[in-house]
Amino acid sequence: MAKMRAAVFVEPGRIVLDEKPIPEVGALDALVRITTTTICGTDVHILKGEYPVVPGLTVGHEPVGIIEKLGSAVTGYQEGQRVIAGAISPSGHSNACLAGFHSQDGAGARHGWKPIGGWKLGNTIDGCQAEYVLVPDAMANLAPVPDGLTDEQVLMCPDIMSTGFGGAERGGVRIGDTVAVFAQGPIGLCAAAGAKLAGATLVIGVDRLPARLHTARALGIDAVIDAGTLDPVNEILRLTDGRGVDVAIEALGSQATFEACLRVLRPGGTLSSLGIYSADIKVPLNAFAAGLGDLSIVTTLCPGGKERMRRLIEVVAAGRVDLRPMVTHRYKLDDIEAAYELFAHQRDGVLKVAITP
Repeated sequence: MAKMRAAVFVEPGRIVLDEKPIPEVGALDALVRITTTTICGTDVHILKGEYPVVPGLTVGHEPVGIIEKLGSAVTGYQEGQRVIAGAISPSGHSNACLAGFHSQDGAGARHGWKPIGGWKLGNTIDGCQAEYVLVPDAMANLAPVPDGLTDEQVLMCPDIMSTGFGGAERGGVRIGDTVAVFAQGPIGLCAAAGAKLAGATLVIGVDRLPARLHTARALGIDAVIDAGTLDPVNEILRLTDGRGVDVAIEALGSQATFEACLRVLRPGGTLSSLGIYSADIKVPLNAFAAGLGDLSIVTTLCPGGKERMRRLIEVVAAGRVDLRPMVTHRYKLDDIEAAYELFAHQRDGVLKVAITP
């Protein structure tokens, strides 16, 4: 049986490059040869044992590549075609999908819903930090990449762009809104960019790492706050003349940032939560206005499916956003263990790492 190289989760603290069989292609699947992929913060949660997966799993969920082989029932695509697939790969036919919640896809479940069920690649099935990835339900998930776009131009579409934009969309950002985004890592930067595209006229980015604040400025974020030198809550209230923001987006997954988001909201505002939490979150009574402030707390998991990917590709192709500056480091697949060492420890100003064969 033909083999391929793949980044495999062994145990908490260990993701290693190993050999695995190239997947067999089912009727509804597509085998995609990876040309570029990347490492996500969620992969680091897996590495650290904060998010459980089975040993032996190939990690990664952000594929850009070329269709190597199509399943016998797959139509509308060609072998040799450049494509991306979302980090969320829904079946397209479950109750959750038909209700518009592709990330909670429950195909095969009793009622058709499953929490986080749409996230399969690098979670419940082998992912794409490998030479090949098997994309299930290909006709619901593969989006063609136009010839004029490079891999790195569309590399953020499968996950962080979709997730970040989703945080702005789920928060209901409207024309003229003021939005604060806590944490300017890859997800937070995309959330800030999405808020601007949605019509927010003041977008405030908060972080304490100089490299991230620099990238936020380069992407056109209106105001940045260095949380290492300023109290972000006080500074946001100053910038808004005491009013607070319409939408606060939490993009880290910590008690401190969650609470800060609540404290900067105007009455009736929305906290849009994107972070992955590894401990219980407490809602402080005064920040929550004792439950009487008409506040909303919403959560989002990366919207997926081929139509979502098509729309994000169109945003890139139209020049509305350019996220290439977020690729700060590049590694070959053979060196992916070194890439994890860099990314997991957030060294050398890393934001995103491009991994190529």
